[in-house]
Amino acid sequence: MKNLGVNEIREEFLKFFETKDHLRLKSFSLVPHNDNSLLLINSGMAPMKAYFTGQEIPPRNRVTTCQKCIRTGDIDNVGKTARHGTFFEMLGNFSFGDYFKNEIIPWSWEFITKWLEIPEDKLYVTIYEEDDETGVIWHEKVGLPWDRIVKLGKEDNFWEHGTGPCGPCTEIYYDRGPEYGCNSPTCGVGCDCDRYMEFWNLVLTQFNAEEDGTYSELASKNVDTGMGLERMATIMQGVDSIFDVDTVKSIRDTVCAKAGVEYGKEHKIDVSVRVITDHVRSVTMMTADGVLPSNEGRGYVLRRLLRRAARHGKLLGIQGEFLAELSKAVIACSGDAYPELVDKQEYIFKILSTEENSFYKTIDKGMEILKEDMEEMKAAGQTVMSGEKSFRLYDTYGFPIDLTKEILEEAGMSVDEDAFTAEMQAQKERARSARAKSNYMGAAETVYNELSAEMVTAFAGYDVNEVADAKVVALVANDEISGIAQAGDTVAVFLDRTPFYAESGGQVGDHGIIKTANGLVEVTDCVKVVGGKIAHMGKVAEGSISLDETVCASIDLHHRMASSRNHSATHLLHKALRTVLGTHVEQAGSYVSAERLRFDFTHFTAMTPDEIKEVERLVNEAVFASYAIDTDEMSIDAAREKGAMALFGEKYGDVVRVVDMGGYSIELCGGAHLKNTAQVGSFKIISENGVAAGVRRIEALTGEGALQHYQAQEDEVRTLSQMVKTTPDKLVTRVEQLLAEQKELAKELEKLKAKMAGGAADEILNQKVDINGVAVLAAEVKDMDANAMRTLGDQLKNKLGSGIIVLAGAAGGKVSLMAMATDDVVKKGAHAGNIIKAAAAVCGGGGGGRPNMAQAGGKDASKIGEALEKAKEIVAEQIK
Repeated sequence: MKNLGVNEIREEFLKFFETKDHLRLKSFSLVPHNDNSLLLINSGMAPMKAYFTGQEIPPRNRVTTCQKCIRTGDIDNVGKTARHGTFFEMLGNFSFGDYFKNEIIPWSWEFITKWLEIPEDKLYVTIYEEDDETGVIWHEKVGLPWDRIVKLGKEDNFWEHGTGPCGPCTEIYYDRGPEYGCNSPTCGVGCDCDRYMEFWNLVLTQFNAEEDGTYSELASKNVDTGMGLERMATIMQGVDSIFDVDTVKSIRDTVCAKAGVEYGKEHKIDVSVRVITDHVRSVTMMTADGVLPSNEGRGYVLRRLLRRAARHGKLLGIQGEFLAELSKAVIACSGDAYPELVDKQEYIFKILSTEENSFYKTIDKGMEILKEDMEEMKAAGQTVMSGEKSFRLYDTYGFPIDLTKEILEEAGMSVDEDAFTAEMQAQKERARSARAKSNYMGAAETVYNELSAEMVTAFAGYDVNEVADAKVVALVANDEISGIAQAGDTVAVFLDRTPFYAESGGQVGDHGIIKTANGLVEVTDCVKVVGGKIAHMGKVAEGSISLDETVCASIDLHHRMASSRNHSATHLLHKALRTVLGTHVEQAGSYVSAERLRFDFTHFTAMTPDEIKEVERLVNEAVFASYAIDTDEMSIDAAREKGAMALFGEKYGDVVRVVDMGGYSIELCGGAHLKNTAQVGSFKIISENGVAAGVRRIEALTGEGALQHYQAQEDEVRTLSQMVKTTPDKLVTRVEQLLAEQKELAKELEKLKAKMAGGAADEILNQKVDINGVAVLAAEVKDMDANAMRTLGDQLKNKLGSGIIVLAGAAGGKVSLMAMATDDVVKKGAHAGNIIKAAAAVCGGGGGGRPNMAQAGGKDASKIGEALEKAKEIVAEQIK
């Protein structure tokens, strides 16, 4: 048996299937494309579901990949055992209606016994108990003895996902030897012990599961196989777990070196080392594919993995941030296979560093909350923290439950773990119920699912604005497939060729018209539906439109030019942002319409006015430079060499379209653009704000939109100038003058208020009473806000010399209360905070403060008299 590294096994597998006429595809992004049923890609087949369902046509009927995958169903077990991990690579080969059992079974045997040279006497296979055909192929075509072919039930060897395509599986096992076994006399293939390791699953999709529970034979049968790369490497390298294979061990060793620990000596340390090793692989890969930390969806998965790794780093004694540094080891091991890791490495470092630092601040906040909760528990004589409180720490503050338990145990307390688990389950149910019922692809079934997958529309809109001889290849009228649509019908028209750009990549679809022999369709939108089919959405304005009819399709050029201005400007904006803010800036989303552009980008602080101004200047500089905008199709590798930027979340084929704006901005893009940057006209940023953790948003205008913005601002300046009786060129000077006058008037007003308060103080002093030897003033004041009340209180305090002052009044519909106590009275037991708290409660409010001064608010002004009496009662209780 060959001793091969992870990278060597990957290459051998892909090369082998290339010799069997398979197209080698690069790994798809971990972020699912047009599939709402998954948060993250979790198998080699997952990105190809549209090919298996027939919604999309595959690039070839034979395909092979090594797919990045993440599964988090047993995240809490990662680290505790050497079996579990969240990130893995899945080798696979796929047949879409091409070969079937008679080909894949002998091929699989050839690869593992000839190419990898695994001894045949170490191999076993399982088959579905009712699939005799597969057993015969293994026995007769491969030559495997029947005692090495094990029949298992539907639960183990039949793949099914509700209704739809399904079929039996056959799995290949490796016998690791009796030393890995359980010593049970019944131990064999399928046993839960570690002796027999399944490493390759061949799914043979030959049936369709019907609604009534029966199965019908598929006319076009498929093959979908999956081989866990790391698991295969444990066999080839003769090691015990995925954490011992060469690439993963390299990361593991880096973790140990950083922590100053040795792996394999102490279980507790090993757990933390494994957690960090696995999780840093996951977060590095996820970040490279554009996932950002957040509190929901895949962003929450990233955040949870990163924080769990950071927490275990602290358990190992690692000081300061360390995950970005460890991600370098991941990039070193996997950068050749996944070049996006190298391309995005600075961005990866920035995201991981920022989120890790944020977590440490969160931990500090969580500690404060936990201490407050513990104080409340002690005061109430409780020793068990409720599930609600422990879950709030976990969910809101990212505070690990094991840390909560550890700190509570040190104080002789514990967590209600059953209640915590119930809260966790309730959250999962909420998330599950939030997902609408959907089909296999996680989307609601529509009339468009009934259209032929073979139907395609050639897009001609890069070069022409009108196609005079387009043919109607499908027609949907009033949400039903139809052969004809009449005036007034809402339609979706599908053509064999079109100049209309369909909404994609954030750019809105074209508007325009479709002329028929005796009718007219007004197209108000153009979108891509199931399988990427281009639907011209609109209404029949005149006459009719029929299936197979030849029509003339024309776009609204004014609308196209306006949206193209905004789209080309986003490319210039992206470049300017990276120049001003740094290369960590990546596009995180965009919306480009005829009216304006919206651009989301990764950045961690609000932009300063100077930064905004500089970005705006650079974009306009590129506009005024009149750069030619050239587009060219080339291989993805050639595009990378040219320096083209790829965007997160986009699905690129082997041939890509490169948009080059005079060398200033070079991006991969399939959208509609201008011919020259000068056509943008001008560029104006109108807002910059945050939309999510680590994501900022700029909204901007170009061309006519920018002109209208400037004109509206001129109108406002002109109106303001008229209001303050000056001219636009002297507006600032006039406003400064008015502000200075207002400041002087405010000073005069404060002086008058102080004089009035002095008079009120003399009047209130007459209401002084004696309570247990302490002078107490409790009075209602009229039309005073909190500041004026405090000024009056200070005057009364000075005149009183020794005592307690309680004032209450209503102004602007709100009740204000204030209490003061001189230092000598505080020493006797007086506490202004407690006095005001009780008095405010009478008025339906609350507040408090220090022993010598406190303020509060209330709602019910009719209760002010009662509140003052309550204050006197509290004073009597405090001064004995």
